[in-house]
Amino acid sequence: MRLRHAIPLAGATALVSVAASAETITVATVNNNDMVIMQSLTDQFEKAHPDITLDWVVLEENVLRQRMTTDIATQGGQFDVMTIGTYEVPIWAERGWLTPLADLPESYQVNDLLKPVRDGLSYDGTLYALPFYAESSMMYYNKALFEKAGIEMSEQPTWQEVQDWASQIHDPQNDVYGICLRGKPGWGENMAFVSTLVNTYGGRWFDMDWNPQLDSQAWQDAVSFYVDLLNNYGPPGASSNGFNENLALFSRGNCGMWVDATSAAGKLYNPNESDVADQLGFAPAPVAETPKGSHWLWSWALAIPATSDAKDAAETFITWATSQDYIELVGETKGWTSVPPGTRESTYENENYQQAAPFADFVLNAIREADPTDSTQEPVPYVGVQFVGIPEFQAIGTQVGQMIAAALTGDMSVEQALSSAQRSTERTMQRAGYPK
Repeated sequence: MRLRHAIPLAGATALVSVAASAETITVATVNNNDMVIMQSLTDQFEKAHPDITLDWVVLEENVLRQRMTTDIATQGGQFDVMTIGTYEVPIWAERGWLTPLADLPESYQVNDLLKPVRDGLSYDGTLYALPFYAESSMMYYNKALFEKAGIEMSEQPTWQEVQDWASQIHDPQNDVYGICLRGKPGWGENMAFVSTLVNTYGGRWFDMDWNPQLDSQAWQDAVSFYVDLLNNYGPPGASSNGFNENLALFSRGNCGMWVDATSAAGKLYNPNESDVADQLGFAPAPVAETPKGSHWLWSWALAIPATSDAKDAAETFITWATSQDYIELVGETKGWTSVPPGTRESTYENENYQQAAPFADFVLNAIREADPTDSTQEPVPYVGVQFVGIPEFQAIGTQVGQMIAAALTGDMSVEQALSSAQRSTERTMQRAGYPK
């Protein structure tokens, strides 16, 4: 074991004792803004816990998911803390891959965690991960561009309105694009957005007998709309843009509208990080045929794999990083718009946060209203808004995401992409033995 910082203690014996007992825990996380802030506060944690050293592995979202899944499935034991989400937690917990978090200290105040978020990170009534931040999805728009075009935002925008507004705002000669949306392939990248679009068009991934529905009219209509919208009014190279890329584009003033995670609001409202902070408008995620499933529910959370040999130290870290005290620390040192959103009732009751974040109540309501058990117009056998809560979905969503990206780039037609997606999903489900 190694100590990153020397600890001044009285007496050589005490120093040897602490050094001998110091543990290094390896923390794997995603390169999103909130996680980068967490990493920047390493010294604060190590100062308060001199017997624990943090070793960070920070990865792009698709790479992180691949590394985490491979390590946990092979019992590799490379990590003591994993950043995973609402999709993985119940599936991995059922397989015994995660450490249950049943005896958290009273000071942690588990009941302060928002119930939809807590439920999504539990299996059989027990928490298996602690939420670092949580989100739904919403629409951001540039009020200056809307005013210039004489557009008034609807209380509940429709996708048809969005298309019309995008056509009026689109000005590529001046590096302004009507809309930015995720195009980068991945079950948690382009398919997170596309799934909500399909939901609101009345579509679903599977019928009640687990037959894939990717060649249905609803999928055809939704994906055709998406491809046309981005090709006509999106930025060049949209198929390479995920959450981070679109966040950068919108914050520089290059996008008139952006439909994505509510967790981006804090950064967009921060004038030190966003050129559009004083022009930021927001609205509910747009709808088409039905409001059902139009906005997702997700949490990035910290979990301890069962293979960790430093479980106590890992639990000390994850309870610190998801606590009320941590939120206060970020608010006081980084600004209140930078605190991790969507996890605790107390955050939304905090006057400092309320004053700094005009989007606070809007986001809280979006999280509370997103219903993973009722996200489609027709009945389905699965739980999830922007994903299907079965182990096979990670592979299915990634394959389908690649095909839809190919339709976006024009390498195949929408009909060809969905036909290929339907066949590959049928094969995967048959091999997995569905219906079960």
